[in-house]
Amino acid sequence: MPWWYAVAERDHEIQNPTSPEKILLLGERLRLGADSDVLDIACGKGGPAVLLAREFGCRITGVERAPEFASVARERVAAAGLNGRIEIVERDATEFELESERYDVAMCLGASFVWGGLEGTLVALAPTVRGAGHVVVGEPYWRRWPLPEGVADEGFVALAETAARFANAGLRLETLIASSPDDWDRYETLHWRALEEWLDANPDDPDADELRRRHEAYRDEYLHRQRELLGWAIFAARRFYAARSSAGSASSARNVSDSSGCRLGPPASTSSSSKIACAWGSRGLASHSARNHE
Repeated sequence: MPWWYAVAERDHEIQNPTSPEKILLLGERLRLGADSDVLDIACGKGGPAVLLAREFGCRITGVERAPEFASVARERVAAAGLNGRIEIVERDATEFELESERYDVAMCLGASFVWGGLEGTLVALAPTVRGAGHVVVGEPYWRRWPLPEGVADEGFVALAETAARFANAGLRLETLIASSPDDWDRYETLHWRALEEWLDANPDDPDADELRRRHEAYRDEYLHRQRELLGWAIFAARRFYAARSSAGSASSARNVSDSSGCRLGPPASTSSSSKIACAWGSRGLASHSARNHE
C-alpha cells in the first residue's frame, strides 16, 4: 500500500491545521532574529522552517523521519535560497542527539507522540533551550470537557489543563495561537482532494479500496464529531530562569497550577499515532512524522 500520508499530504505546505500568517506571528512572538537558533522536531516538508528562516533570518535544524518529506523539505530550502540557514536531518527524533542548552527555541508542531505525549515532549525539549529560551509545541486539546459518551480522550485534555502541563514542566506559557475552523477545513480538505485525485488516477491499484475506505471514514469522522470537539493550538512557553533549580521550578509550577484551580487531566497517552488516527480519523491529531508508525 502506498504510504497514506505521502498521498494525503501531497499538497500541504504546512502539515498542521494552522496558516502561514500564524507561523509568522509565532516568529514575531518569539522575537526571532538572525542570531536565533531553532530546533524543529518533525519538520515534515519544511513549511514552517522556510517561512521563519526567510522572514526572520534565524538558523533552523529540522529533524524529519520520513524520507518522502525530508527530500521535499531539502528541495524547498534550496529553492528559497536558505541552505545556509536551514539544515534538514533525516532521522527519527528519538535518535537525534538533543544537546543541552543548544537552542533559543525548541519546537515540535503536532508530533508530541514522539515522546509519549505532551508531558514527555516538554521533558525532552526543555533542557535543549538556553537561558530563558522557548519551548514551542503544537498540540490538540478538547473544546468540550467532559467528552460525550463514547469519545476516547486519547491522552488529550481541555485547553486550561493543557496549559497546566506546561507549568508543571517548569515552563511559563507566553503565547497561544489557536487554529480556527478555516485552518482546520483547509488542512482536512486538502487531504480529501489529494486522495480523491489519487483514487481517480489509480482505480485498479490493489490498495485502492482500502484507501477509499479510510479516506471516507476519516472524512465522516471529521464532519460528524472532530470539527466540533477538537481544537489545536501552538503553545509557546519560556523556561524559568536558570538561577532557579529545576526541582524548585517544578514545585512552584505545581503550586501555581493548584492555586488556580486547574484540574489536571488524565496522563498523556502512550498510544501510537495509528491508534489515534483509527480512533478519530484525523491527521490533525499527530504530525506527519508521527504517521511513519502507521
